[in-house]
Amino acid sequence: MAEAQNLPTGSTTAGSIAVAAESTVATRMSAPPSFDVADFPVPHGREEEWRFTPLERLRGLHDGTAVATGGGVKVAIEAPEGVTVETVGRDDARLGRAGTPVDRVAAQAYSSFEQASVVTVPKEAVLTEPIRIAVHGEGGVAYGHQIVELGAFAEAVVVIDHTGDAVLAANVDYVLGDGAKLTVVSVQDWDETAVHVGQHNALVGRDASFKSIVVTFGGDLVRLHPRVNYAGTGGEAELFGLYFTDKGQHQEHRLLVDHNTPHCKSNAAYKGALQGDGAHAVWIGDVLIQAAAEGTDTYEMNRNLVLTDGARVDSVPNLEIETGEIVGAGHASATGRFDDEQLFYLMSRGIGAEEARRLVVRGFFAELVQQIGLPDVEERLMEKIEAELKASV
Repeated sequence: MAEAQNLPTGSTTAGSIAVAAESTVATRMSAPPSFDVADFPVPHGREEEWRFTPLERLRGLHDGTAVATGGGVKVAIEAPEGVTVETVGRDDARLGRAGTPVDRVAAQAYSSFEQASVVTVPKEAVLTEPIRIAVHGEGGVAYGHQIVELGAFAEAVVVIDHTGDAVLAANVDYVLGDGAKLTVVSVQDWDETAVHVGQHNALVGRDASFKSIVVTFGGDLVRLHPRVNYAGTGGEAELFGLYFTDKGQHQEHRLLVDHNTPHCKSNAAYKGALQGDGAHAVWIGDVLIQAAAEGTDTYEMNRNLVLTDGARVDSVPNLEIETGEIVGAGHASATGRFDDEQLFYLMSRGIGAEEARRLVVRGFFAELVQQIGLPDVEERLMEKIEAELKASV
């Protein structure tokens, strides 16, 4: 991120809640990855990778009409001693190592940023304090690129916090050396008018461990594309996420784990709650096990809790397997209202309806929040969930 800077889906309807879930394979995008925006046609909304996204709300990020402004986004980085923080130009050799843009917006972001931030943790360094990256929107349009690179056997936690108002398209690269361990917490706490489209690329080295926790609350439209590739055997990836989609918001998370190397693991678990008219959440979970990836162990899960009428969820887990020599592979998706038995149990013990409702939602999210491991961030997120619930009463 720059410094200062066609498969049909069936749906079922219950009242005014619309839910779609399927397991049809759709891991292959319609156009091959490319750094050149000209290699991607302007989307019209009928394409598999764009059919859930309201293109008119992208504010021109998808068709090239969004022009970067000087005061779009400001980035501030706090890093412990020993960590190198650099601002580099477009000719830096480290750019694009972790992954290639897979859609037009990501390619536009790569073609349009002027400077990138590079955070480097030296080999064998074990950080006791997190690296904190604050991305604050200042009302304009911005294109960005951010790189976080860990040397062999290094360990680090990175918190990326998005606030303010902006129209932002950005690519974030995570490069893990052999045996490295990286935890990334990406929080989207934008103002209600913000638009954020991002591709997150992780390249996991031999015997390295990558954990991603994506938390989305704010924004008018947020569309994130976390992707994982493996650079050596024994790599592990955990992709966790939680989102609270409010009235009129569109929040879309599109995951791809590409098992291209033998004896690697992945686990994906995303949970969302929705409330209010026009709240729309989309979760696409793609896992590809290539022919060479023998010994793969993978699972993906998406759970959604619909709190009010008028909300819609589209949940599409996809699993494509090209070899029979695997340890395990599976996926699951479920969407529903409150569990009436849970509410009855709590209310029968003297807990009021509103408090019981809050307890159920807190319990729904608590498992994922606890994966963060930073008390200040966990407390802030639970307070945000409480505030969202109070606003709906």
